[in-house]
Amino acid sequence: MLPEAIWRLKCSDRDSVVMSHRTIHLFRKGLWLHDNPTLLGALACSAALFPVYVLDRTFLEGAMGLGPLRWRFILQSLEDLDARLRALGSRLYVLRGSTAAVLNDLVTRWGVTQISYDTEVEPYYACMEREIQALAQERGLQTYTHVSHTLYDVKRRCSPPAEPLHEQTYRVPSPADLGLELDSEVLWPGGETHALQRLHKHFQSQGWVANFSKARTVPNSLLPSTTGLSPYLSLGCLSVRTFYHRLRSVCAQSKNHSLPPVSLQGQVLWREFFYTVASATPNFTKMQGNPICLQIDWYHDPEALEKWRTAQTGFPWIDAIMTQLRQEGWIHHLARHAVACFLTRGDLWISWEEGMKVFEELLLDADYSVNAGNWMWLSASAFFHKYTRIFCPVRFGRRTDPQGQYVRKYLPVLKNFPSQYIYEPWKAPEDVQLSAGCIIGKDYPRPMVCHTEASQRNLGLMRQVRTEQQNTAELTRDVADDPMEAGLKRELQEEEELLEGAEQHGTSKRFSGDADHKSRPWTPETLQLSGEVM
Repeated sequence: MLPEAIWRLKCSDRDSVVMSHRTIHLFRKGLWLHDNPTLLGALACSAALFPVYVLDRTFLEGAMGLGPLRWRFILQSLEDLDARLRALGSRLYVLRGSTAAVLNDLVTRWGVTQISYDTEVEPYYACMEREIQALAQERGLQTYTHVSHTLYDVKRRCSPPAEPLHEQTYRVPSPADLGLELDSEVLWPGGETHALQRLHKHFQSQGWVANFSKARTVPNSLLPSTTGLSPYLSLGCLSVRTFYHRLRSVCAQSKNHSLPPVSLQGQVLWREFFYTVASATPNFTKMQGNPICLQIDWYHDPEALEKWRTAQTGFPWIDAIMTQLRQEGWIHHLARHAVACFLTRGDLWISWEEGMKVFEELLLDADYSVNAGNWMWLSASAFFHKYTRIFCPVRFGRRTDPQGQYVRKYLPVLKNFPSQYIYEPWKAPEDVQLSAGCIIGKDYPRPMVCHTEASQRNLGLMRQVRTEQQNTAELTRDVADDPMEAGLKRELQEEEELLEGAEQHGTSKRFSGDADHKSRPWTPETLQLSGEVM
């Protein structure tokens, strides 16, 4: 059982409660003990509670497209959760297989009368919940569920059974057990312990928290310029309610603090917004059948998509971002904006769904609702309407990091180029390329498109689509009396200097590209963003 002190913390005023159930608490996203209303509610009516995590690999990889870095983060989070439970005299039971089959077996073996789990909004979790409810009805079980992964409901004591070989039977598997090969450094250790440590560290500087402005953070700093809490919120190691109320407390004590939507509070509310819209929108992660999404005839070009995915576009700023994403599983939100715009409406005219899938695989903080919502936003398919604002893949990075330290770190093949050529190495004279030890076209690719030409062409295509589908284009537009309108204008104004409007700069010669560097004619035949809100 959990220690008596823990029990009293929840139930001191509920002495009349009959603790009759033997409950399986099914951990899914809420891999934390702090501020866990579902777990505490289940404890309040249970004589015994068994903390369980079902490692349903077929479900997880099929529904969420987990890559190795996210798998490692989840396994580390499970190890941390197990350690925290053990400190309370309990443990985590990790079992592999189909969730429904595992639960059905445990109900019999452990004499279970109730199953508890957090309420989630994703359709694949809704499908799992239907299976749990069907099992409960068939076996005469009670279910208990509560909202804890969002601030609002957007839909409006542990005893081990007497069995041998517990440690081997129910232990958290290692990455090697799952056949995962990982040689990258662990920069984002999974688990509630690390989440709370990171939260505490940031809140030691209340001035930084109170004055945080999303648009003023640096996309190509060598260390994260944001809180870095998004993986812990996304994968269930930190309670968003705890985070939000800590923020409110800091702002209440500060006379001057940043405001939504650019403040940290605003970022939490953006997360809540996407969860809410996703819960009520059919086919939210797809273009077809999605009533709020423009239906665009994107190019189908697997070769171009692969160059973008594997950091071979020939644009150092874009390739450095995609390299960091693959190596570390995290990139700054403005970096996400840059690579998402490049893939979709800016340069390659490839569907946001393809980018969303890559982010889902590689980002530690990939999230069903926020990822799809931001990719629709950044591709100007929904929500965002300033589609003439296109990120320049050369000037954007140069403005915030003129010496190119970020590029040198993630693209070491270019590290010896002079700063004047680090973002446009194809313009370097041959002797400079030889001196840098990198021949463009051999050691590093030439630009795959001419940005000026591609962005102008795509701007015309987007204008045509939005004219033809005006009703859909207007569906999620902010109206004049929307209280968020003023805040959105502030945020866009602060990011303005990092953007290049294609209409205004289409004739710019900063990247004109000679004949060798121009893209082939683009036809349909030849031819991101999980939201890191914190």
